[in-house]
Amino acid sequence: MKKILVIEDDALISSLVQFRLNKEGYHIVLVQDGNAGIREIEENEYDLIITDVMIPFKSGLEIIHFAKKMRPETPIIVLSALGDEERTVIEAFHLGVTDFISKPFNPNELAIRIKRVLT
Repeated sequence: MKKILVIEDDALISSLVQFRLNKEGYHIVLVQDGNAGIREIEENEYDLIITDVMIPFKSGLEIIHFAKKMRPETPIIVLSALGDEERTVIEAFHLGVTDFISKPFNPNELAIRIKRVLT
């Protein structure tokens, strides 16, 4: 079973992602802030990390930077309402993200993109 870390401070989005991805058979670990995300990345290995950019304590960009230093092979998908912020998107890709999905998003599209990344 593939293990996915989701770092998202919006409870509704977290629940939606967890529900949809559980249906696909993934094991989901949810955390709501950057500090908890860093701890999870330090203490556990994940097959995929999904993070928002704007989260409390540490930004999604800081999470990406840290995760890529710890385990450069781990794919990362950014889910963010900052889709129009071209600079942030470019910086995320320079840091090594695998994909970027703008909010609001279609949960089925997310599941398809995850399946593509993990196969």
